[in-house]
Amino acid sequence: MRSAGSAWPRWLVRVWLALFLVAPIVPASFGQQPPAEEDAKIAQSLAEMLRDARAIISNNQSRINDPEIGDKGLTAKIVLDQAVETYKKNTGVDPVTIDPASRHGRLLRAMMAAITEVIDANQSTINAKGIGFKAFIPAVFGRMVAESFARLANGDAELKVTAPPELVRNRKARPDSFEEKIIKTKLLEPAWPRGQPYSEMADAKGRPAYRVMVPEYYAASCLSCHGVPKGEMDITGYPKEGAKEDDLGGVISITLYR
Repeated sequence: MRSAGSAWPRWLVRVWLALFLVAPIVPASFGQQPPAEEDAKIAQSLAEMLRDARAIISNNQSRINDPEIGDKGLTAKIVLDQAVETYKKNTGVDPVTIDPASRHGRLLRAMMAAITEVIDANQSTINAKGIGFKAFIPAVFGRMVAESFARLANGDAELKVTAPPELVRNRKARPDSFEEKIIKTKLLEPAWPRGQPYSEMADAKGRPAYRVMVPEYYAASCLSCHGVPKGEMDITGYPKEGAKEDDLGGVISITLYR
């Protein structure tokens, strides 16, 4: 064995230098996961765009359900344009300016494409004359957009509008075990700050993911279907939950796979 102060053989030094000089330099960030701050920004952006589009459907319910009107003027372009304007107002950012090559830009455009796809696919329902209630309500719109988004995101992300189990009306919207735990132990706690999202690294469908839960609360307009008297059938045929304004009514669950 050579002592610590012994010189390396010249041939070994030459080999080591040759390997060092020709070996590719790997950036320090190679293989690292994207920062949680960026994932949180993406999740909030997706939730904002969905809520802005869904609000347009909510605000136009009386028009959609008017049996006397045929063409309601709610084309995919009009709905998306209005959603984009609301997004800009609420965030101060024009979504079109977000780099489409970035993960944020790619997923936000997938959300916008999903909104367009759903509105296009339901034009015959929206514009049906002679029919009153058409069941194209915000909850249905949100579920359809989420399903379309998951397909367009191509395995990179998923989004679901869920709720506490006792409030879920559609089996597809049932919370998974992670979502149910966070709803019960975090979002329903009286001390939880109103509107504050919850985020955590947690497996989803056997894959590592950054998961974000964005709480939503009943507004006065929601109570015609979800308010009192509890148990009375609402216009959709479901019993009212007896909810009050500002009660937790739903959660936008976003999963960003790593």
